[in-house]
Formats: sequence, C-alpha cells, structure tokens
Amino acid sequence: MGEHRHHKSRWGADDQKGNMNLVTPDHILRTLKSVKQGRMLDMSHDLKFGAPTLPPFIAPYLLGMWSTADTTRRIAREHMGAENDPGVFTERVELCMHSGTHIDALGHFTIGDEMFNGFTYQDSTNAWGLERLGIEQMPPMITRGIVLDVAGSAGGDFLEGGAVVGRKQLEAALDKAKLTIEPGDVVMIRTGWGRFYGENPAQYSATEPGLDEEAAHWLTERQVSAIGSDTMAVEVLPGVDPKRVFPVHQHCLAEAGVHLIENLAFDSVMQEGVTNFCFVLIPVKFAGATGCPVRPIALL
Repeated sequence: MGEHRHHKSRWGADDQKGNMNLVTPDHILRTLKSVKQGRMLDMSHDLKFGAPTLPPFIAPYLLGMWSTADTTRRIAREHMGAENDPGVFTERVELCMHSGTHIDALGHFTIGDEMFNGFTYQDSTNAWGLERLGIEQMPPMITRGIVLDVAGSAGGDFLEGGAVVGRKQLEAALDKAKLTIEPGDVVMIRTGWGRFYGENPAQYSATEPGLDEEAAHWLTERQVSAIGSDTMAVEVLPGVDPKRVFPVHQHCLAEAGVHLIENLAFDSVMQEGVTNFCFVLIPVKFAGATGCPVRPIALL
C-alpha cells in the first residue's frame, strides 16, 4: 500500500466518530453554561445557483421547481375533487454534498486504499455511497468554537491566494486572541478569502490561502474535533508540494479523525468582535454521504 503516516484511531477498531468522541455530555454542559446573551450569529453562506465550485471535484448547485401552484391546483380540482384551490410549490435539488458551507465526513478521503481507522475503501463503500464513515455517523456538534483571525494578525483584510498559513501564523493569532486550544474545540481560521465567495466565485475557487501540513498536524495534536475556514478547502491551494494533492484533507480526515468545515462566513462574528463562543453544528443524516451542507451558529 506504500509508506504513509496513517494510523488507527485511539478509539478502537469499530469507531467511526474520530475526535468527536471528545465532545462528551459533560463537555457539552460546560460549553452551554458559557452562553450568557442567548444571541445567535449565523456562520453560513446562502446556497444558490452560481455558488463556487471546484472542478472536477464539486459539481454546480442546481434547483428547479418540481411542482407549481398552477399544476397542483388543476390536479387537485380535476383528480381529487378539491374545492379549496390548493397551490403547492416543491422543488428538486441537484448538488454535491460539498456545496456551500458544509462539513466533511471522515469517509471523504483516503490515503491509498485506507480510510480513517484502518478501514479499506473497498470494504467500506458501494455504488450507493459510504457503508462506513458517512456523515450520518457524525453526531451533532455542540462545543467551544475559536476563531483565529490570521488575516487580521498579519495586518491586512485578507491573505492572498496561495498564501501559506503555518504554525507560526496560528500561534500569533492565538496569542492575539489570548486563548488556548482545548481538546474537543472547533478551531476556525479567518483568512479573509471569504469576501470572494459571492463577489467573485471564480477567483474564490481558483486558489486560496490555507493551512500547510505542519499547521494541520499542530492543530490535530491538540485534539480538536474540527477545523474550519472561510475557504473551499481549509488547506492552501495550490499546495506547497505540487506532488502532494490535498495532504491536509488526508491527514485530518483519514489519519486524525478530525472533521473539516469549509466555506464558513465570519462577517457576523467579526462585527461582534468575539473570538470564542458556544458553537453549534447539526449535520443532516444523509446516509452514506461524504459530507453535507450545514448552517453553523455561534451562541453568545
């Protein structure tokens, strides 16, 4: 299978939850006690036609009407004897589960044949999706969220595409926020690149600032439950080594059992000037899916 740094989870051979096991009931209760104001800040983008894509990996988002008021009113009258003239609108959506603000399931990536916890993808997938490590295996996330304003720490509004966010940049942003990372935290990195999500989708997905491998290892060694960013992939694109494609995804998902949250929106958090809060994210249980769109919130 070749040499790589893959290792089996500390949680045991049947575990599919990775570092989410660190978010225990006691951990959740402690986090909820930090909520004082009861205000919610939305950390997601609108998901709509024209949202950024990443060919050939992420297909465009499409929505079309499936039923309309004109059609359903006629059917209800002619075939159901309805006298109350009911018009019904429903839609049909075609999307990649990695569209818009979303979270990656642990089964999203492999290193060679291996997935997280030593499972092989041949034994863990079928034509209909993942049999193991799908997004339905991820529990709801209620934990402390930390935002590291790497762009602000560097003295600018945003980092340039292709800029590397290394360990030193993370440590500088952490020191500026006067925080320490604790096991189970979700650490989110603000690069400022999110400004291009709606303004210039082509630029947004063509390149991006992001983590290098050392920085990713530094975060996972602190036993975070997830890493997020205001970019398509969390990691720097193009990568530091052109012969290594998506190494941060491989390490976080397939080695460390740490979820990745992508295309986060930090405007509301930055306006409030908050750097840590109760973070809530509930994945939809799309059985066998490699991720799903989400609407994460910060509870103040």
